[in-house]
Amino acid sequence: MAYLKNRALFFTTSPRTPSKMIPEIQLLCEHFTGRKWNKQSQIEFVDLLAQSNFFEGNGSANNKDFSARDRINRAPKALGFVDLSPHIELTDAGKAFIYGKRPQEVFLRQLLKFQFPSPYHVEIDTIKGTFFIKPYLEIMRLVRDLGSMSFDELKIFALMMTDYRQYDIVKESILDFRTEKEFHKGRYKKFVDEKWTEVLLQTYSDYIDAGKTKTRETTDKSLKKFLSTKKRNTRDYADACFRYLRYTGLVSISHKNRSISFYTDKLKEVDFILETVDRKPVFTDDMDRYKLYLFNASSPVLYVDNVDNIIDYIMRISEYTKRQLIEMNIDELKDLCSSIVEQRKKAVIRAQVEEIKSYALYSEIIDTFNEIISDGYYDAPLMLEYNTWRAMTMLDGGNIRGNFNFDDAGHPLSTASGNMPDIECDYNDFVLSVEVTMQKGQRQYESEGEPVARHFGQMKKRKGKEAYCLFIAPTINKACLAHFFALNKIGISYYGGKTKIIPLELDQFMRLIENSYNYHTQPTPQDIRQFLDEVMLQEEFAMDENDWNNKIQNCVTQWLVT
Repeated sequence: MAYLKNRALFFTTSPRTPSKMIPEIQLLCEHFTGRKWNKQSQIEFVDLLAQSNFFEGNGSANNKDFSARDRINRAPKALGFVDLSPHIELTDAGKAFIYGKRPQEVFLRQLLKFQFPSPYHVEIDTIKGTFFIKPYLEIMRLVRDLGSMSFDELKIFALMMTDYRQYDIVKESILDFRTEKEFHKGRYKKFVDEKWTEVLLQTYSDYIDAGKTKTRETTDKSLKKFLSTKKRNTRDYADACFRYLRYTGLVSISHKNRSISFYTDKLKEVDFILETVDRKPVFTDDMDRYKLYLFNASSPVLYVDNVDNIIDYIMRISEYTKRQLIEMNIDELKDLCSSIVEQRKKAVIRAQVEEIKSYALYSEIIDTFNEIISDGYYDAPLMLEYNTWRAMTMLDGGNIRGNFNFDDAGHPLSTASGNMPDIECDYNDFVLSVEVTMQKGQRQYESEGEPVARHFGQMKKRKGKEAYCLFIAPTINKACLAHFFALNKIGISYYGGKTKIIPLELDQFMRLIENSYNYHTQPTPQDIRQFLDEVMLQEEFAMDENDWNNKIQNCVTQWLVT
């Protein structure tokens, strides 16, 4: 049981990407079903998780039981995919999510049932009566009524809606904010921060007046620290809300404008939800009935559960006629619909690739990198993966595959899973993995040092070809530079022998793109390999990693320059 202690909404932030909970829930239930969820089973779960090929965390963490609870007690439990009491068990909703054909549909149903308060989330006495809301449902209502919602509007205003009966007030506050911001175009960031502070001061006025400004992480009782912590938390919750709504397949995102909206062809589904799903929380004091409600894999009823609705949608997005569809049952229609959407997505991506290869998007790709560096995009790590895939696709004629996920419209949805390179480039007689990160400083080394080398080794063994790797970041941490410099000189069988990992800062990679754009013809795979081999040759002559770094810069500058 968790306790509601604050006066603002929160959303589960672990895991950040919904699809990543699927293998972890599966691992839990395949090995621990029927057992008590206690410290012993939690430690065993994390140890087993650390041995899996999809694990991205730190398996040697001191607080393994806490790590287990962080992964399972948040989204998997709160959204009804697992039952942890009296023992561990996969629910009907969990079975449909883990093993079913339409996890996004299941995920949507569970988001619509997520509520405050509930037997899982109980208000403390001092804020009794503050919460009465199904948060995702009301956020969806705001997005629909307003046409879109920006990240700033969500974190400042929507997260303060703790009761659905406050809906009209919050909606009007956002509309006023939109009007007012037109007068602050030259100082938008400062305006947003001032408005954010103003709303938080109002929301937590009783806490502040009573001197209750000490946060859990520190002994600092200052108002400045209190507001800083609240801003950090609401920023994280807004991010989690965006990510979870996107996974439903209903929501489109504008990374440049940092806003979400609904796909036009999904509006009937959204309107059906808003008209039929009860806004009031249910069974708030009855654990048994709440579980029956939450674990049900077929509720609430969605627009796509009706045969006529599915037929109507298929006819709108394809050439099928009603006569061809009328004899199909609901599952057959849903399968057909998924197939049509998937084919449309592939066609959109193919068209993107053709346009990219023509260098028609050169300026846009360079501008996007510059915007990423200046924090101009929502979810910069995803946009860095996507834009680097576009850049590698533009560079030459190899088979370039981005391992990040696309949504149904061919837009980037989520980053690559942790057991593979971000991008794989196959050039027939050699392969190149490309790893990108927004991490800086020591965190870059801790997060990327070992996985990059492991992905390189796995790809080399899988492909059976000569392999190289580009590691790209806005800035390269010196520990990462030294680490890869050393690995390239040491034969380690786990990594397929000596690695060939080349660290590049983003401006160096952009220079390579510029050189290719100015070249008299499109670079060939041989041109790519010439650069890679020259960098590795220069490493042999380098006195140390810093000298090698200087030599890399020379190779970048001279590539394709005649």
